[in-house]
Amino acid sequence: MRVILSDPPASFANVFTDIETDRLLLRPLHEADRQAMVDIHTDPRTNRFHPDPPDVPRASEMFSAWLAHWAEHGFGYPAVLERGGTEVLGLCGVRLREFHGEKVLNLGYRFRPSAWGKGYAVEAGLAVLEWCARELPSVPVLASVSIANKPSLRVAERLGFTEYTEEMYDGAMSRHYRR
Repeated sequence: MRVILSDPPASFANVFTDIETDRLLLRPLHEADRQAMVDIHTDPRTNRFHPDPPDVPRASEMFSAWLAHWAEHGFGYPAVLERGGTEVLGLCGVRLREFHGEKVLNLGYRFRPSAWGKGYAVEAGLAVLEWCARELPSVPVLASVSIANKPSLRVAERLGFTEYTEEMYDGAMSRHYRR
């Protein structure tokens, strides 16, 4: 199925369906995920490289924007859970954004600290990139990472991204990778 980005699908079920990996389930966000996402995105440990981390109201606004993106485009940042589990471990997916005047898919991932060190970001990221290659092959995927965030830089490289440019982004000097 090809998605025409100017014509959103009638329902996200027409575009994105659950993705299962060996260990993980990636599924569309639901309103019931709001508290988990706010907790993850306001945890000081998950923001140690963010110069202006979100507070609870801003994290809730971010979540609302993510839900709106799902409704408009039929894809976005899915929730990530262990297969068979119920706890939301984090998110990993893509959203449309403009970068240097070009529409790109922004790869985003963030996991709760209890999920770190298990390879979940790479496993989920590879699954999302496979989905992008299949469903949106003409739209480049970009990952923007603070240059201070060495773990996330390693994830981007393990996902097969190549360095594109470095510049300020979201308040920090960032390396922008492209795939």
